[in-house]
Amino acid sequence: MTGPSNSDWTEANQRYLTASLAIVRSSLERHSQPGEQDDGEKERMLQERLSEALDSLPGPSALDSLCKSFGLSSFERDILLICAGMELDSSFAALCSLAQGRPERPYPTFGMTLAAIPGAHWSALAPASPLRHWRLIELGSEDGLTNSRLRIDERVLHQLTGIQYIDERLAGIIRPIGLEADLVPSHRSVAERLARAWSRAVGRSALPAIQLCGESSGTRRAIAMHACNLLGLNLSYMASRAIPLAANELDALTRLWEREAAMSSSALLVECDDLDKSDAAGSRNISQMIEDAGYPLIISSSIRQQNSGRTVINLDIKRPTSAEQRTIWNQSLESAGFSPDGQAEALVSQFDFSSQAIQNICAEALGPLRSSPDTAGFDQDIMTALWERCRCESRPRLDDLAGHIEPAADWRDLMLPEPQTQTLRNIAVHVRNRSRVYETM
Repeated sequence: MTGPSNSDWTEANQRYLTASLAIVRSSLERHSQPGEQDDGEKERMLQERLSEALDSLPGPSALDSLCKSFGLSSFERDILLICAGMELDSSFAALCSLAQGRPERPYPTFGMTLAAIPGAHWSALAPASPLRHWRLIELGSEDGLTNSRLRIDERVLHQLTGIQYIDERLAGIIRPIGLEADLVPSHRSVAERLARAWSRAVGRSALPAIQLCGESSGTRRAIAMHACNLLGLNLSYMASRAIPLAANELDALTRLWEREAAMSSSALLVECDDLDKSDAAGSRNISQMIEDAGYPLIISSSIRQQNSGRTVINLDIKRPTSAEQRTIWNQSLESAGFSPDGQAEALVSQFDFSSQAIQNICAEALGPLRSSPDTAGFDQDIMTALWERCRCESRPRLDDLAGHIEPAADWRDLMLPEPQTQTLRNIAVHVRNRSRVYETM
């Protein structure tokens, strides 16, 4: 049995929004024509249509979800609907000017809504009110507070109609993460720990920030994505270098993203690998962002970022185990059309790579050999190509510590007595099989 399609929800959401607009339009009409008697039959009909539209929804409407996320009162909800009606229904402009008795004001104002909408309250005008704090509506600067033009934010309008996208003011700063990558069991367990930490905090306290440390940035991103999928959250990311240094800009970005996170059920992954350790301002802003965030936040870094104030759960991520790396080598080789023939053991014993690094090495080393007619066995050319690629992949981690020397001699060139030569060969055997020793410890 299949669930409702997205198109079913979109159509039902549109009917519910239209029915909701009809009710606030009726309120404006009654205020514009005070001498006429209330048409009770019309009001009952509008309420019945709203109830029918609500019953046809396969899930919560965009309007109700938004009101719940930002804690809007019924009065604030109606203000938002009137502002949306200005963009969606051409009759609202004439009704607004008629309701105010001012032909030169074909737009909604706080003064008009205070007079025309039931349940009006002055707190809806305050800068700290949800409508203004979250910038669901924009307030013009002319004619004072109660007579200034009200306009719905474009991103919020599209949200009400069921259209999802990241606010264009966040474009280039925050980007959505698409498909989920495969995880080895040890990394999957870290993602599950992250999901449990957030699940336990829901409804009890503010979500703790999560800090993923160690391993590659790609692995950390994959773990964050898997955890969000378990929780039904979308995931977006930003680089730490994109965090504004000015306090007012940081506050604007934080508020805008927190609104976006609430509307799109999203978490944010801040990747700090590009942060210079000596950049005190950058570190301070990341710490401030952690403390101020009222949304699901994950910090990704090779080293821990210091924070004081908000609860932060630190999860250290290690490389895949030897057994997991062996499995990844075998799967990568088989998917490339080569038989592993047990050679993954030699690679695991010498090198320690992440999942993505192993897949990249296989793709780069075996790509040129894939067209070779003799791929039935794992011949020496394939092993040599893999080994050389592994050495190149490991080398950048050593370049800052020592200079690279290309070896020019082999065992036959050693001029040593036989006992000393045999000792060196025994050492080489122990090194080659060290992974077996580590696994049994």
